[in-house]
Amino acid sequence: MSNLWTRSTDDLQQLEQSLQARYEAYQSRRLRLDMSRGKPCPEQLDLSMGMLDVLRPDEALRAADGTDLRNYGGLDGIPEAKALFASFLGVQTGEILIGGNSSLNMMHDTISRAMLHGVAGGEVPWSKLPSVKFLCPSPGYDRHFAICELFGIEMIVIDMRQDGPDLDRVEELVRGDESIKGIWCVPKYSNPDGITYSDEVVDRLARMVTKASDFRIFWDDAYTVHHLSDTPDRLKPILEACRAAGHPDRPFIFSSTSKISFPGAGVAVMAASEHNLSFIRKQLSVQTIGPDKINQMRHVRFFGSADGIRAHMEKHAAIIKPKFEAVLDILESELGGLGIASWNKPNGGYFISLNTPDGCAKEVVRLAAEAGVTLTGAGATYPYGLDPRDRNIRIAPTLPPLEELRTAIGVLALCVQLASVRERLGRSK
Repeated sequence: MSNLWTRSTDDLQQLEQSLQARYEAYQSRRLRLDMSRGKPCPEQLDLSMGMLDVLRPDEALRAADGTDLRNYGGLDGIPEAKALFASFLGVQTGEILIGGNSSLNMMHDTISRAMLHGVAGGEVPWSKLPSVKFLCPSPGYDRHFAICELFGIEMIVIDMRQDGPDLDRVEELVRGDESIKGIWCVPKYSNPDGITYSDEVVDRLARMVTKASDFRIFWDDAYTVHHLSDTPDRLKPILEACRAAGHPDRPFIFSSTSKISFPGAGVAVMAASEHNLSFIRKQLSVQTIGPDKINQMRHVRFFGSADGIRAHMEKHAAIIKPKFEAVLDILESELGGLGIASWNKPNGGYFISLNTPDGCAKEVVRLAAEAGVTLTGAGATYPYGLDPRDRNIRIAPTLPPLEELRTAIGVLALCVQLASVRERLGRSK
């Protein structure tokens, strides 16, 4: 197909009429398709059903250190779970803290503790400061941004490059502004661009000079084993890099099994230096008696090892890879060569990032909704919901059945064309 930007006004007007007719045909079908969140599909959830039977009621439910899994205790996790996640994340068992079912909950609480009590080695609680700022590589994860908004933390957009955040800009900002206390990172198969940080980016984050002595990297390693190919991306361990650079307390690492086992009943984990974790445990001892140890043991028994998790994730990939391929095929067949859209081809993770012409994303999402397809809101991948170019749309392929997904992406591609033609003709709403 020829580039839309080179077509005559008459051609564009005729194309608009044709696209409008196709759009109205979709509207007449009264579709109700939801692609707004990156949820596992039922077939993925079925893969972990065996976890419900791995503990027998007649066995002694005790951890290796003698802790009764049925009782209070185990503030930061049972030894078996720490060992499993340490190998999973490439850290030491003494650098692991096991939480409940949600890594987002752990991230929220880590920010909350920093606001109320500061961080290990910090001089003052962040809430006592005149201003607290975070760097937000964007497009990024809307729930990270929501946490900052909740606590009144000012967010600064950092552009994403093909190998990670724009480190020239990051280094410039943290070197000169003491109020910048952290940076959000989804370092592997990033949400939504699918980018994995290069070794150089990891090393620069680890060694960069920051004016704030209590600066922290919030390293949300949510998709560390969520591969879509036989040649997975490799991510350099951030804790090891920071330790080598002389900043062992800089990273807070988060992960979970939410998209590995059950989103509502998984296991979340935080990894950090022993100094950081010792500081956090003192506060946790007031907040909780401990997380669900029985669920931790279920996961240990079911997966057995990091290799067991990797084998399990190959089953996940077999289910969702055809969905990603379908999205990419439709985008290429419907939008390729038109000069109106670009998209990533992720090697893993949960999303595909679509860029429309500037000023068109909100209109595309509106048109899709009126045709019965719910997408993640335009702007959601930027702080405060404000995409400065109004062009990014996050596609979440995993939940819908394959045929529904094909229909939804067909609608999306049509809406991109329609919005783009109207923008070119000066008729956008």
